[in-house]
Parts: sequence; structure tokens; C-alpha cells
Amino acid sequence: MIWQLSINGLIAGSVYALVALGFTIIYGTVRFFHFAHGAVYVAGAYLAWLAVEQLGMPVIPAVVSACLLAGVIGILIDLVIYRPLRAQKSPNLVFLIASFGIFIFIQNLLQLLCGAQILTMRTGPVSEGYHILSAVITPIQLLILAASIITFLILHLLMNKTKIGKAMTAVADDPLGASVSGINSEKVILSAFAVGSALAGMAGMLVSLETNIEPAMGMNAIMKGVIASIIGGIGSIPGAVLGGFFLGLAENLGIWKIQSGWKDTIAFAVLIIFLLFRPEGILGKSYDRDRL
Repeated sequence: MIWQLSINGLIAGSVYALVALGFTIIYGTVRFFHFAHGAVYVAGAYLAWLAVEQLGMPVIPAVVSACLLAGVIGILIDLVIYRPLRAQKSPNLVFLIASFGIFIFIQNLLQLLCGAQILTMRTGPVSEGYHILSAVITPIQLLILAASIITFLILHLLMNKTKIGKAMTAVADDPLGASVSGINSEKVILSAFAVGSALAGMAGMLVSLETNIEPAMGMNAIMKGVIASIIGGIGSIPGAVLGGFFLGLAENLGIWKIQSGWKDTIAFAVLIIFLLFRPEGILGKSYDRDRL
């Protein structure tokens, strides 16, 4: 049983890590709670469903399309809503309210276009899982884990080997210093929304391969992503990955002796423990309460 719960925790953790990574990248450049990140996650799931079920696309092209379109949604959110607010030097509370409004708008738009019913994406015939020790892992779960790991590696290269990735890191670490050195902050913010939203879309798309899809699934996703970010150390990209896997394992191992309905309670209990005893996160990154 413990091996099965551990594998389930790794699968869930890989999705949490993707959401947390996207949230961290965006938060690092704009310094406010981008609540609509959860809606982009849902949009990724629905875009994948539309590509596979309505357009008949194979899974891999559907994955790429959903991620790219989720990135476009993130760019549009910043251009249409957030950039004008930045030009007016609006306080963070205004950004938070606007983000919540975007979340509601996208959620209701998806419900209007696709209906409120629960949807399922068929990716092929059901096949027997692979036996590892005393646990079973399905091909879909292997795909989710492999896709997540590949995405982590690509993101690592992007952030450390490319000019725009280094610029995003510089703006996240020292916005004023980055501006003085000639970095175009608006370009960096737009890139952060594109990358972060694509990661959210990837997470939603991967979830849609294994579970049902519904318009309201974004709230839980953004909460788990934020908790994973705080556990890893808010603002730390490696910490977001570790925080996601830690949260996934904690939730699934925590229900070993209790009902699975307690997963959310376990997640918030872990968050409270970290805030009380290690607010800087797993990797020691400072957690700035005022910014969140």
C-alpha cells in the first residue's frame, strides 16, 4: 500500500509542481497573487479536450497546441488587463481583484462554451498497468510523470541558458537593478506570463488525461500550486518543484490510515506547519508576507 501511495503522490506532485512553477515565474516578475493562473490551468484541460475529442488530434500535437494556446491566454491577460493597471500604478489590491475577476470570467466562459457537465478525454483503450514492487502504475501516469520531468528540464535550460530566462531571473531577484541595467521589464513580464501560463496549461492538460474535467477545477489547482510554492520557498523555482512533490507525497501518504477526502485538510496542515516552523521554505528562500 505504501508503494502505491508513494507513486500516486509522485504523479500528483508532478502536476502540483507544474502549477507552482508557473505561479512562481509570474509572481517573481509582477509581485502579486495571480489568481487567474487557476483559470488558465482549466483552459489548458479544455483546450486539450477540444483538440482530442472535437478535432480528432493525436495526444502529442494536442499537448503542444494546448500549451501554446494557454501561453497566448496568459499574454492576452497581461496585455489587456494588467499592463494598463501597471501604467496607472495601481496598488496590488486592484491587481488581486482584477485577477479574481479574470478567473471568474474564464471559468464561466468555458462553462458557456463547453457546458457545465463533467467531461472525459479518451486517449485510447484501457490497458493494464505496470507492476513496480507492490504498486501499479498506468501508461497514462507514466506519460504524466515523464512529460513533467521533461518540462522541468526544458524550463531549467530556458531559465539558465537563454537571455530572456536570465532576464526573468534578474527581474525576480532585483527589479530596480534589472531596470537600471537596461532590461525591458515589460518584455520580461510578458515572457513570464507566456511561460507561466504554458506551464499551467500543461498541468491542466496532463490532469485531463487521467481525471474528469469540469469548469470549477481551477480553484483547487491554484491553491495547491500556491501551497507548493510556499513550501518550496516563495520565489524559488527549484523550490517550487520540490514543494510540489513534497505536497503530493504528504497528501497521499497522509491518507494511508484515513479517508481520501482529507487530502485538502492535509495540504493546509502542511502549509501551516511550514509557515510556523520554516517560513523560508525547503531551500531557505525568504517568504515575503507583504508581497503575497
